[in-house]
Amino acid sequence: MSKSMSTDPQRLFPADPATRAIAESLYARVATLPIISPHGHVEASVIEENTPFTDPATLFVSPDHYVTRLIHANGASIDQLRAPASGPNTLNPREVWRTFCASWDLFDGTASGYWLREQFVGIFGITEAPSAENADRLYDVIDARLREPSFRPRELFTEFNIEVLATTDDPLADLEAHRKIAADPTFTGRVLPTFRPDAYLNPLNPAFAANIERLLDAAGDGGRDFAAYLKALENRRRFFVERGAVSADHGSRTPRTLRLEASEAAALFERVRSGHASVTEAEDFEAHMLYQMARMSVDDGLVMTMHPGSLRNHHTATFERFGADTGHDIPFAIDYASAVRPLLQDFGTAEGFHLVLFTMDETVFSRELAPLAGFYPSVFVGAPWWFLDAPDAMLRFRAAVTETAGFSRSSGFIDDTRAYCSIPARHDTSRRIEAAFLARLVAEHRVSEERAHEIIVDIVDSAPRRVFKL
Repeated sequence: MSKSMSTDPQRLFPADPATRAIAESLYARVATLPIISPHGHVEASVIEENTPFTDPATLFVSPDHYVTRLIHANGASIDQLRAPASGPNTLNPREVWRTFCASWDLFDGTASGYWLREQFVGIFGITEAPSAENADRLYDVIDARLREPSFRPRELFTEFNIEVLATTDDPLADLEAHRKIAADPTFTGRVLPTFRPDAYLNPLNPAFAANIERLLDAAGDGGRDFAAYLKALENRRRFFVERGAVSADHGSRTPRTLRLEASEAAALFERVRSGHASVTEAEDFEAHMLYQMARMSVDDGLVMTMHPGSLRNHHTATFERFGADTGHDIPFAIDYASAVRPLLQDFGTAEGFHLVLFTMDETVFSRELAPLAGFYPSVFVGAPWWFLDAPDAMLRFRAAVTETAGFSRSSGFIDDTRAYCSIPARHDTSRRIEAAFLARLVAEHRVSEERAHEIIVDIVDSAPRRVFKL
């Protein structure tokens, strides 16, 4: 017999009845506000083409490394989790779905389990927990819904109450889908590109040399030296701004920045471009380019966001067979304060410069990021990200940051997701957690309830608009 599945209206609120009542009131204040998503990974073509989602496994399982990694850890092969049935090493989507449903109990207590339950109940009306026994029946229920015209991406954009959705884009992307969306008078939302230049800044990327040549060919002014390289990046950033971009995102391994004299940087560029640089020199070049990205953000106004701290592709055999983003990126400890000091020495108080710092190392929230944001006008603490965008971790983040930096120095929530249908669930979770945190402050007479209602609106709506210049 299948287990029942539901979502309680008071989920994630404090257990104490009096505090819970305050949280309910605060949550009600922001529950229906539009979704502002200034950092995510849904592709613009999904919205522009408005094609139906293909099948349940492709929508919920195969692209979600939160899901696949835990099933793999419990004995399934990556082969069993790859859909759709096209290309090598993929299965029929229904077989992938069966593996997922048989593994459902693995997600008890996890953020992934919470997101999925929110979607199954709230979007598809499913009230029985997935299992090996009901896998085919649930597949058919979801598959039928995916065929409905009302479930296409543009219709869901409206249904989910999304106002702004940012994508993540290669510097040489033509952004044609963004142009078409912006020119369509029938679509009222905003889909914004984000400049993501990692592959053009990191000499340890195997494609770095080829990327530099493509960049110089496409956006340079005829030169082939370091000055031409910088000019090409500036040109592409300007193109992104013209297409509506508000931020540039950087997923470097560490947040280290380095200021070099022009002659040093030019000589280093020639070494890394030729492939003759040492690992240390390659790391120095990337650190200097993060410094240069900050300089360019001061000039062109793009918000600079940094997402360091992930040891990518931890298991070489899995990476070589299945590629990146297959569940084995692992967080590691980082040093933020020293790493960003060269950048902040020159640009930390520059007018209009916004620098949003994210981490997967919780120890730096109170020790480094909140103090940095509590002094530098440019610095904002990024919302809990990746392994930390979970209910308890969100509460720990808010407690760690607020006592030093207050509420005004955080970025507002970012969903950072490729899973389109999880966007409303993730934002709703954040709103409930912010209500729960503020309710405790009210109950402890640390903030008035009237003020708490103002704060939660600022956190949910005003902060992302302010920080990302929307």
